[in-house]
Amino acid sequence: MKEDILKTAADLFLNYGFKSVTMDDIANTLGMSKKTVYQYFKNKNVLVEETTLFMYHIIQSGIDDIIKENMSPIEELYEIKRFVMKHLKDEKSSPQFQLQKYYPKIYEDLKEKQSCVMGDCVISNLDRGMQLGLYRDNLNKEFISKIYFNSMMSLKDKTLFPLNHLSMQSLMNNYLEYHLRGICTPKGLQHLTEYLNTNQQ
Repeated sequence: MKEDILKTAADLFLNYGFKSVTMDDIANTLGMSKKTVYQYFKNKNVLVEETTLFMYHIIQSGIDDIIKENMSPIEELYEIKRFVMKHLKDEKSSPQFQLQKYYPKIYEDLKEKQSCVMGDCVISNLDRGMQLGLYRDNLNKEFISKIYFNSMMSLKDKTLFPLNHLSMQSLMNNYLEYHLRGICTPKGLQHLTEYLNTNQQ
């Protein structure tokens, strides 16, 4: 039951925002009384915190599974992007903005966890790309991992990137290509071009 509540809360929060969705909305969607929801989560703050951790672990597990497939580092980045876009419906609301504004402590804790995981993921991707001759061998990996993470976070800031100009999908694709063109060797650029020609319209 608790996991059902978390799944429903995650779906509603991502579609409508953390502030907009009430405990009544969650109970009504599940077809249960609000009292039942409160048996598992004493207040909305606790529910928001546990829901963000629930989503975080799903994303982390999915990224780990993608990395285990040992695909090309360039393809790996695009596959991770595809997976994250599928699970975080950022097109439909401003969940990051609402989380940051109304639940700042939860937002900062989540951001720190995401930063650590993403940093390790990016550095691992850079190491493999350099070993395979796809990325330049003189890269500052720590610098690039921080720039990568913070740029990805900035893409979700709708004051900087209103979605009436570019969709989140387009923003992510544009940034990934920008990132890769800055770090690829000629061999890597050829691989990137082939990938884009095959996989993107």
